[in-house]
Amino acid sequence: MPAGLKQTSSTVPIGFSLVESGANTFTQGSVDLNLSPLDREVFVVTAINIDPSSPDLQSTVSTATNCSLTTTSQTAVASLGNANCLAVAQQRIRVNATNGMAVSFQQQSLETPPSTMDYIGIIATNDFFIQIEGENNALAKTLSGKLYGYRAAATADIYAALVQSEVLSA
Repeated sequence: MPAGLKQTSSTVPIGFSLVESGANTFTQGSVDLNLSPLDREVFVVTAINIDPSSPDLQSTVSTATNCSLTTTSQTAVASLGNANCLAVAQQRIRVNATNGMAVSFQQQSLETPPSTMDYIGIIATNDFFIQIEGENNALAKTLSGKLYGYRAAATADIYAALVQSEVLSA
C-alpha cells in the first residue's frame, strides 16, 4: 500500500472497449471511475489487460493496430515514455511485397507489476482514457480490456500532489 493512502475497497475489475471511428483513425474514449473528490478518493491500478483486434493482412503493405491506456486525454496513441501512459498494446503484420512473405508481431506492456511492486499507477482524477489507431487497415479496429485496482482515500497533501502531478503532466 502506498504511503498516505488507505484502501477503501477490495479489488475492482473495470471492463472497457473502443471502436475506431473509421479505419486508421485515431480514436479516444474515456472511462469514468466515479471517484469522490470530496473524500480525496483515488484509484490504485494493480493490473491492466489490453486486447486489440488483429490488423488486416494486406499483400503489399504492412498493417498495425496500436492502443494505449492513459490517465489524461491524448492527441495520439501514447507510448510508455509518456508519464501518463499506464499500458500499451500493439499488433503488427510486416509484409515484404517483393516475395509475398508476411510475419506478425505482438507487443504489450506488463499486465501485472513485478512481484516487487505493489501497483502500476495511481489515477487521481475521475476517469482514464483509452486510445486506438490502425495503420493501413481496410476496416476499423477495436480494443477491449480490463483495468484492475482498488479505491483508496488519500491524505489531503498526498491527494493534492497526485491531482496536480496528473493534471500538469498532461
